[in-house]
Amino acid sequence: MKKSFIIIIACITGFLIISCNQDKGTRTVFVGSDRSSPQALYATGKLNKALLKSGYTVIEAKNAAGCIIDLRIAENLPAEGFSLVSNGKNITITGGDARGMIYGALSLAEDLRNGIRLGKVCDRAEKPYYPLRAIKHNTPWDSYRPSSAIDQHYETVRDLDYWRAFLDMMAENRFNSLGIFNLHPFVYMIRPKNFPEASPFNDQEMKEWEDFHHELIKMAEERAIDTYIFPFNIFVSEQFSKAHNVALTNFYPHYYCAGDTSEIVRRYMRECVTQVLQEYPGLTGIGFTIGEGMAGMTPQQREEWMFGTYIEGMRLAGRKVKLVHRIPFSSTTESLGATSVDLERLTRKAIEKEASLDFIEGPIYADLKYNWSHAHSTPKLVKVHGGKMYDTFYNPEPEGYKITYTARNEDFFALRWGVPQFIRDHIKLNSQTYNGGYFVGSETYIPALDYFTALESPVDWKYAFERQWLFYKLWGRLLYDPATPDKTFEDEFLRRYGKIARSLPEAFSLASSTQLRLASLYDCGWDFTLYGEGFLALQGDSTKYISVNRLISQPALDPDYISVKDYVEGLLKGETFGEKKVTPPELSELLRNDCSKALQLVKNINTSRNVSLMYEVADVKTWAYLGLHLAEKLEGAVALQTYRLKGGEDNREKAITHLKKALGNWDKVIEITRPIYKDMPLTHYNGSSYDRNDNNLFHWARIRPEVARDVEIAEKASPKNSADEH
Repeated sequence: MKKSFIIIIACITGFLIISCNQDKGTRTVFVGSDRSSPQALYATGKLNKALLKSGYTVIEAKNAAGCIIDLRIAENLPAEGFSLVSNGKNITITGGDARGMIYGALSLAEDLRNGIRLGKVCDRAEKPYYPLRAIKHNTPWDSYRPSSAIDQHYETVRDLDYWRAFLDMMAENRFNSLGIFNLHPFVYMIRPKNFPEASPFNDQEMKEWEDFHHELIKMAEERAIDTYIFPFNIFVSEQFSKAHNVALTNFYPHYYCAGDTSEIVRRYMRECVTQVLQEYPGLTGIGFTIGEGMAGMTPQQREEWMFGTYIEGMRLAGRKVKLVHRIPFSSTTESLGATSVDLERLTRKAIEKEASLDFIEGPIYADLKYNWSHAHSTPKLVKVHGGKMYDTFYNPEPEGYKITYTARNEDFFALRWGVPQFIRDHIKLNSQTYNGGYFVGSETYIPALDYFTALESPVDWKYAFERQWLFYKLWGRLLYDPATPDKTFEDEFLRRYGKIARSLPEAFSLASSTQLRLASLYDCGWDFTLYGEGFLALQGDSTKYISVNRLISQPALDPDYISVKDYVEGLLKGETFGEKKVTPPELSELLRNDCSKALQLVKNINTSRNVSLMYEVADVKTWAYLGLHLAEKLEGAVALQTYRLKGGEDNREKAITHLKKALGNWDKVIEITRPIYKDMPLTHYNGSSYDRNDNNLFHWARIRPEVARDVEIAEKASPKNSADEH
């Protein structure tokens, strides 16, 4: 018979007493659950798999089991929350709903993977911090931006095995919603009954698309993951456009075009919405995207068009629907415009009207892009798409909707990233009662095909998102519970690679902070205005390396960061900077200290027997040398600008010295990445053009001549000439 015992864990504030059970005679396990529930079957299957891998025998005879694990639901627990109680030879996992039950089962499975025996399992109770924890996932068909970087994922994203793995990752990391984005998803899901000419597919092709979407939604339902489609507007199929001679450019690959408000387009869109919702009863909801295909329309006209098509289509579907109303980003008739208080008032009024409708299941999520397309910058909300966010949406506090934020990543696709404190800081700054959660994802990148890995040696991943496991685990688990300890992520490193990887979490946190510091220093907006891991930015009409001149003249994004230009000018005027301000020399010191420490932490990790571990360590080193590159470049930029404004040959020589060191650190990046990373298609190379650019391969080695040009700029510099003149 098992005996109970007490473990006392010392905490900073006192002692936490946790009851556990010994693990004697419990090699056979029975898992009980409601076998009629798809979610219970999924939870049971994942738990059984973990038990078998841990050496247990799973049996169907409850009376013969040495340990009984019971999965159940109790409405007295919070939605999505769970409790795990170990009592004698029984473990009871209770969810506040089916989703909470799954999370409880996966929590126990995580313990088992980390080597914890059933008799050592500790009691716990958890509940979600935010109600919405979503992934933004674009498709390679009818994609928002045309690019081979997007097209290459077509076969992978059509493969349900990919989605099975991706949805498993979402459930494990406690993401509860999937948003699928493309210009016009409807003709891939239905053949419009009254507009069959809109379909680009024959009967067999259409059935394959329908089967694909039905199975995808079914798999999401089994994992208790909500599904949303996010069309852009106003877009139709090319076949519909040509058949009716309307919306002449409102189809792929166009995405900035005039809005067509003709009656046949309105009717077509309304009927598409209704038919999709009726034929896919498992589809949770729809997200509005108001802007790109609506040039020439006022904000009021855009809201009225959405209400007359999408909202009316939802009503006619005859069932409850959830809604994400993405906040419009143009207060003018242009596709790209600025924010304004009047636009916010108009939008709030429209959302409140939608929230009053009985067929819309609340709350509505009113979504904004956090720091536009570059959330991995400063945790402070500096701007949204279009500019400043005013207080209209939360003053007074809303009742029928919650504000959510999209944390876009357009900055790192190849390199692994992981800074848990940054995400905690994000959450801390956005914990008001009106905040509903986050979408996390990209517009210019799809995490499907692994188009990065150059080595043919076996690795632990098949898909691109599996390379970035830490990114998803950090965002998902911390959005569910920001108090999740770092040990949770450290344990995953140990499980994957053993004790040799103990220093990797800290090393990643230090080294990949380079991205956050660059994007906080370098003011950025829409997608192509920065590509952090490549030190690229849109300059004029093309995307290219951020030169020393550009670094000098570019304003900072974070209001506490001081640009090189402002710093040097202020210094020469005798100005001082407040304690909270981050000057270029201070930033350089931070980068140098953190990146040097990261290199020391991974210095003695032997990766010769594990290629997957080698890639993890290589990414730490790459981020670290990119950070050291930026540190030297900043010092060189300060010296160069000082020379231009003040003179002094020693300033010019100092600039040359630092920029040569910056180039040396870039060469270290090339030395690490050239053998292990392929040349990678990059959507950012479209530049300011709306057309695709197939001359779009990126690798750090390919842009070395641009990096080396910084030294030449300093060597040819002369006094009294600002960076703007070079």
